[in-house]
Amino acid sequence: MEALAILPEADGRAPRSLTVTELAQLLRDTLRGNPILSRVLVRGEASNVQRTPAGHVFFTLKDATAQVACVLFRDEAEAAAPVLEDGMEVVASGEVDLYTRKGEVQLVVRAVTPAGIGAFWATFQRTRKRLAADGLFDVSRKRPLPRFPRRIGVVTSESGAVVHDIVVVLRRRWPLADVVVAPSSVQGSEAPAQLRSALRALGDRVDVVVLARGGGSLEDLWAFNDEALARSIAACPVAVVSAVGHETDVTIADFVADVRAPTPSAAAEIAAPDAAELRARLRTHRDALARSVLAVLRERWTDVARIRERLSPAGLRREVEADSVRLGTAASLLLAAGTRAVARARERLESLGRRLDVLSPLATLRRGYAIVSRPDGGILPCAKTIEAGEPLVVRLQDGRVHVHVDRKEVP
Repeated sequence: MEALAILPEADGRAPRSLTVTELAQLLRDTLRGNPILSRVLVRGEASNVQRTPAGHVFFTLKDATAQVACVLFRDEAEAAAPVLEDGMEVVASGEVDLYTRKGEVQLVVRAVTPAGIGAFWATFQRTRKRLAADGLFDVSRKRPLPRFPRRIGVVTSESGAVVHDIVVVLRRRWPLADVVVAPSSVQGSEAPAQLRSALRALGDRVDVVVLARGGGSLEDLWAFNDEALARSIAACPVAVVSAVGHETDVTIADFVADVRAPTPSAAAEIAAPDAAELRARLRTHRDALARSVLAVLRERWTDVARIRERLSPAGLRREVEADSVRLGTAASLLLAAGTRAVARARERLESLGRRLDVLSPLATLRRGYAIVSRPDGGILPCAKTIEAGEPLVVRLQDGRVHVHVDRKEVP
């Protein structure tokens, strides 16, 4: 490379150098002073959409050969950002500006409207619909995680912080389990095949698998939208916990996995129980069991002491005296109850006797009436059936009189 020759100014003084800030301001003023760049419409595929706590939205517009950084400030983002998603093809309107702090040219977007669905988004939707039609997203096929896994498999990149974070969490929470790491690429064209191979390598060797990678753009996470990988996750003989990207990132692998975790560290916490919590629970149950056993033993000891006291000579004597008193009391109560019962029965009998005496024919005879019957005992209620000369029997209060009928008078 040839050296740059700096010529002195006409008055002989050396040219003044620009500061970085001055250069950035000069570039920004040049961009802002160009009327063509003050209001442009740019069509492209939205990627790496990020929303900040302040309400601003940063994203990238790209096509097959180029990309440009974009920003939607809070006022415009409140209206436009809800429709903005990774993979969407949009038309953004705004002005070209320079972000002087980083020296980056960016498009300050004032409005954004959907222009169609980008290639990534279309592929994602086609894959999702095929897998959903095959039932791979059904809740009924989701497998429960083992409660106390003995071996935990991890499929992720062997470099980077993800595998370290997962192993640290697993060692802290559940040191009883062995951690088996199956390294794989997590982005790029070779990643899907390597991820599938890692899942197969773990196979039946573990009780649960954590499939993880850190955050990234839509392109970085695209390997986890591979259809063949999704089917490998569904065919895995053990439950799979998916932790791909950040909490807001969603991939096909998340839909197929048995459990989705928001972060790799959260996936480790989901896959492994907390040994400290289990120890605390065991101590609580142990103490409760000890208290229960002691309470039962105290109760039984009290029963034994009570029985021993009852079986002693003094105790037996007290028991006999108490039984004698109870027996005397019961006899008195029984005698009194019997007397009252006999008196009530006598009263009822006398009452019935009086009622029967009132209804008895003998009482009628005592009032001067008589009962007429034939010798065979048949009662004669009226005179029409009596013949003259017929023998009859007349019953009075104190006896019977046998008579013959001389005549009868019937009105």
